[in-house]
Amino acid sequence: MTIVGAEVWAAADFAALRGKRVGLVMNQASILSDYSFTLDAMLAAQVDLVAVFGPQHGLWGHTQDNMIEWEGGGSGAYRIHSLYGEHREPTPEMLTGLDCLVIDLPDVGARYYTFIWTLALCMKACAALGLPVILLDRPNPIGGVSVEGPRMKAEMESFVGLFPIVARHGMTIGEIARWLQATQFPNCSLEVVPMTSWNRAMHWPDTGRPWAMPSPNMPTYETALVYPGMCLVEGTKLSEGRGTTRPFEIFGAPGVDAYAFALEMNSLGLPGVTFRPYSFEPTFHKFAKRLCSGLHWHVTDPQTVVSVESTFLALQYLWRHRVEGAEVQDPPYEYVWDRRPLDLLTGDPELSAWIEEDRPRDELKHRMIGDLEAWCEERKEFLLYD
Repeated sequence: MTIVGAEVWAAADFAALRGKRVGLVMNQASILSDYSFTLDAMLAAQVDLVAVFGPQHGLWGHTQDNMIEWEGGGSGAYRIHSLYGEHREPTPEMLTGLDCLVIDLPDVGARYYTFIWTLALCMKACAALGLPVILLDRPNPIGGVSVEGPRMKAEMESFVGLFPIVARHGMTIGEIARWLQATQFPNCSLEVVPMTSWNRAMHWPDTGRPWAMPSPNMPTYETALVYPGMCLVEGTKLSEGRGTTRPFEIFGAPGVDAYAFALEMNSLGLPGVTFRPYSFEPTFHKFAKRLCSGLHWHVTDPQTVVSVESTFLALQYLWRHRVEGAEVQDPPYEYVWDRRPLDLLTGDPELSAWIEEDRPRDELKHRMIGDLEAWCEERKEFLLYD
């Protein structure tokens, strides 16, 4: 079984935190292999826990959607602060009285997943105060080998991409922290506590660890596999399956010819996936209570599936056929009011235009290959695992 950074330190009774006033950034998926929370393990070890910080979706994963804020409060034993409410970056007041900030957050391996950007803003705030950051590393559930483009342009900065990385980055959150320190926050005092028994080829089932939903619409490892592509659907009026039991694995809209759609997608020879015609009725969110038709992803080979290219091609097909819902969503999206959500998610308005102008598939592949080659070279020095 893979031993995460929190367990490495728990085995030593969190000795490195003795005599320190500690802040902890976590959520309800910050668990040990016995299903207990890192928070409770620290308290049991009598760590002086002064403050606890939670990311998007709440400390206990209770907020459902993007831009649904939550606020913290006091519990007596420690302060609770929201990093997805009035503030997304810890304020100096939130960090008052701390000797270090420990971060133990899950990630799912995609640029849009906001927890790595909560990490970035914590590093920024701590660097300004000279406060050390300790990152307890966790697996990338979709592995550390495969990467998928495109790379975000700097002018598309938002909370689904504060700094330019590719859509599927192929790094652990600890490795991302090392990249952030080197490229963005050189004055941040950072320590990464590595995992043991993890290598880059491992996907979540290989770790032997229990899956805890890192956010309300990430119910399974299979969801994480398709998410680097399927999150792009959030930038359109199509349903990405929120309000169903399989968000991101199913998608569509009223009036889609699901059989024709599946036939087209399966004819493209995309690796590692078969698409099945599917009908669903979301209980909430887009097209709530309306019958939708579309596709259900069936990943047949997790090591070769390319969710980003697959989703680009699916969106292009639906746009070409002028399907209800294929239109681009209007702002705001993740606190950005002046740029389209799809542009923020693709990371480049030119790539949104690729969909809307029905450009050739080779053009998309060529653009992504260049981005991926550059990213693979850049990330090398920050990798911790073979």
